Amino acid sequence: MATKIRLQRFGKKGKPFFHVVVADSRAPRDGKFIERLGSYNPNTNPATIDINFDKTFDWIMNGAEPTDTCRAILSYKGVLYKKHLAGGVKKGALTTEQADAKFAEWLEAKGGKIEGKKESLTSSKEEARKLALAAETKKNQDRAAALAIKNAPVEEVAEPAAEEATETAAEGTSEETAENNA
Repeated sequence: MATKIRLQRFGKKGKPFFHVVVADSRAPRDGKFIERLGSYNPNTNPATIDINFDKTFDWIMNGAEPTDTCRAILSYKGVLYKKHLAGGVKKGALTTEQADAKFAEWLEAKGGKIEGKKESLTSSKEEARKLALAAETKKNQDRAAALAIKNAPVEEVAEPAAEEATETAAEGTSEETAENNA
């Protein structure tokens, strides 16, 4: 029986959530499976991957073929690298201790990369939040200034202009009457 390691889809439309399962290659995507190995949630950033490493490694070593997406997930988690190192031990190129040391070093470097990405995402999210808050504060200040100008006492500003207008109008009418009389 040909077995595949593949994804089984769950979740609602637009929000997929997957179980990583071992299934007969002839079974439908969401149909019968042999064993559940873990889960994969692509909705988070970075994607949340929870896999039983030992069970998955055993299935890979027994000949289960991962699909393309599962191959990428297993590579990300280090299952395929561990298989590669196990092949080197079997051929005699490495000892078990050397293979374990290489794998531990790889896991440490991979963990550092993941933590760096998480930190950069949180810092960029924090920066975006600060910029949005600063823009909102500036907009509120502009609105308050515009409202203060609108609600300023109109009488003080309007009185000198009104006096000048009446004086000008009075001068204009006296000149017109003088011209008309002449």
